Amino acid sequence: MATAAKRQKVCVCQEGTVADYGMLAKADIEEGEVLFTIPRSALLHQRTTAVSALLQKEAASLQSSSCWVPLLLALLYEYTSPQSDWKPYLSLWPDLRRLDHPMFWSKEERDRLLRGTGVPEAVDKDLSNIQREYEDVVLPFMTRHPDLWNPKTHTLELYTELVAFVMAYSFQEPQEDEDDDEEEKPPNPPMMVPMADMLNHVSDHNANLEFSADSLKMVSVRRIHAGEEVFNTYGQMANWQLLHMYGFTEPYPNNSNETADIPAANLHKAAMQEALFDSERAMVEVRWETLSGMTQDREAFIFSEHGCLTDSELHTALKVFCMSEEEFSDFKDNEGWEEDDEDEEQISQAFSNDGLPGLKPSWKRLIHEAARLTLQSYGGGEDRDWALIKDDAALKGLSSRQQRALQVRFGQRRILCRLMELTGS
Repeated sequence: MATAAKRQKVCVCQEGTVADYGMLAKADIEEGEVLFTIPRSALLHQRTTAVSALLQKEAASLQSSSCWVPLLLALLYEYTSPQSDWKPYLSLWPDLRRLDHPMFWSKEERDRLLRGTGVPEAVDKDLSNIQREYEDVVLPFMTRHPDLWNPKTHTLELYTELVAFVMAYSFQEPQEDEDDDEEEKPPNPPMMVPMADMLNHVSDHNANLEFSADSLKMVSVRRIHAGEEVFNTYGQMANWQLLHMYGFTEPYPNNSNETADIPAANLHKAAMQEALFDSERAMVEVRWETLSGMTQDREAFIFSEHGCLTDSELHTALKVFCMSEEEFSDFKDNEGWEEDDEDEEQISQAFSNDGLPGLKPSWKRLIHEAARLTLQSYGGGEDRDWALIKDDAALKGLSSRQQRALQVRFGQRRILCRLMELTGS
């Protein structure tokens, strides 16, 4: 399927890679070299499957919030059809149950190993959405076409496994740059890209998939030495996202994209704790309701190893919670600030690790307490996690799931502990 232009320089292997499969450099590769090319006819999606005409004809009935239903119906058909042209490709995954996303862990194990990380909540939402999508959209469609799909074969269990397969191995083509005046388009639907999905991910990657009108190309982004593994990037992914979407993590300290979320509700709790009287607590509630109306999509403030990534939203929340009654009255009357006296660059600097110690004391107290409340949600065990991370022998004694959960917990706690240091008195 993929061209052999650089076949002599790379090979797919099971040995010497970080996962079951991977790609190794057989010779030195220079920056900018095309490692392989995949023609668009070799991509598997709803327009290249054997049932593409039917999926296109009934597209209106297959709409869902995920936009994945057409591809998943194609995969249900191709994965179970003995005559499928995609059998050689799909046979690389003879048992989808080997996928070990947290959605396949027991709820007890998820909640115990990943408490506080946000993963259990994300998985519960996924499983609920998958079941609803299957019952409301997929099952009625299959029932109308019993010659192609059979609910006894194409079960909710198989559908869930294929969702995990798409999560772990599919690609989405980036939207073309749009003019600011144009409405934002929905993301492109996912597609399966043979060969490209053999490459593993690290944050410090050395290759990248490029899209053109007639093909997709894997291109080196720096020099790769013979014997090195060729790594693609799945994007700037924290370990909790990698585990949730792909079923793996990067070991500490390799993931430079690690993040920790502070729920906005914890900032609200911190502000309530600062209020001494009922009148003050009532005022905090009014300000919280005002903020909730302004930032309906912002459920958490995100921190990286270098500072706050959602600095504008955090800046707004702190100003609203800490402003005087007169300032808040003006703020409500004007439906916000007419013009902020601080630009984006100043705000970004103020909420970086370098700037956090210089914030107003009242702001630092709220951030510090919100971080402390968030740390509490993990249920303790910080010292044990730190000891495990430093002890290779103890780390190897853990199960694979325990190791991956540890990497998620440790990375997030480390950021939150550092944040508390920077905002402490």
